Amino acid sequence: MNSPIIQLLVLAGIAVFLILRLKNVLGTREGFEKPPAQVQSSARKRPDFEVIEGGPDPDIADHTDGMPGAAEALAKMKAAEPSFGVSDFLGGARGAYEMILMGFERGDMAEIKPFLDDDVYASFAEVVELREKQGLSVEAQFVGIREMALADATFDDDSGVGEVSVRFIGEMTSVVRDNAGEIVEGDEKKIKRQKDVWTFARRMGSDDPNWQLVATGE
Repeated sequence: MNSPIIQLLVLAGIAVFLILRLKNVLGTREGFEKPPAQVQSSARKRPDFEVIEGGPDPDIADHTDGMPGAAEALAKMKAAEPSFGVSDFLGGARGAYEMILMGFERGDMAEIKPFLDDDVYASFAEVVELREKQGLSVEAQFVGIREMALADATFDDDSGVGEVSVRFIGEMTSVVRDNAGEIVEGDEKKIKRQKDVWTFARRMGSDDPNWQLVATGE
């Protein structure tokens, strides 16, 4: 056997030896395998949330983010009156806002009086009376509520009275006319935004289902 053939066989033997050694150390890999860290991460993956019986009431939690005091007050209201719902209340407050605001603008105090406490009624009535003495009238058109959110809530353990404050941003057109019908303020074609924070109150568990407006602000 000549020398080149012998050298070739020796090199082939060394190559086979190295392949077997590498296989024992590294193992084999077929197709695509996730890196170890990815496999471990997948094994630990859990659902984004779990529903726990007796956990937070979503009807309250959905409206009180960052307001633990308000959430506690609303929970007490529900305990005093199980049929009370925050979302239902806000739906009613939306309608009450339009009705009371437009009643005030038109000066129709008799229509909205049942939904106002004495102090708020007196304050609204004073403004309406002053307008009438000056011979002014308001023409307003409600466009809609742009934004609305629960602002706060309190509950009096002794009296059982719950108070809920709601922040409104309403849109409307409004003009003020004098006795001659001339516009002295406003633009009937311009939509303006009305920002209010209204507080409604009611004794929870009472037979009267109506909430009354007890305070207004911005």
